[in-house]
Amino acid sequence: MTSLFERLDQAFKEALKGQQPVAASTLRMLKSAIRYREVELKRSLSEDELLAVVATQAKQRREAIAEYSKAGRPDLAKKEEEELHVLLSFLPPQLTPEEVEAEVFRIIQELGATSSKELGKIMKSAMASLTGRADGKVVQE
Repeated sequence: MTSLFERLDQAFKEALKGQQPVAASTLRMLKSAIRYREVELKRSLSEDELLAVVATQAKQRREAIAEYSKAGRPDLAKKEEEELHVLLSFLPPQLTPEEVEAEVFRIIQELGATSSKELGKIMKSAMASLTGRADGKVVQE
């Protein structure tokens, strides 16, 4: 099985050769974000950390889509959607809200949480468990 970084690198080369400007620019930005994170941590990233960087980039695209749509700029929103599509191809399949709810309920049972005061502990465990598979806003809801 190839690593996520190798898959990203291969997809970047294919996008350049296939003259796919949106995919190439998106993957170039993603590779830059990965390098920035590696410099910040002063080490290579693990697979989970790579997934977290991809998930962060995808979240930024989702937020940009919402902002551009609100501002009446469908052209820019469409570009962000195309970039998001490229990024999602490197993340595991996203869970539905119902699947996220079931997973969070399982975590609550596992932790034995009984009050809203334990929300921080629940969220920490849920986000660790669902990294890359669900957006943080969906988990929070």
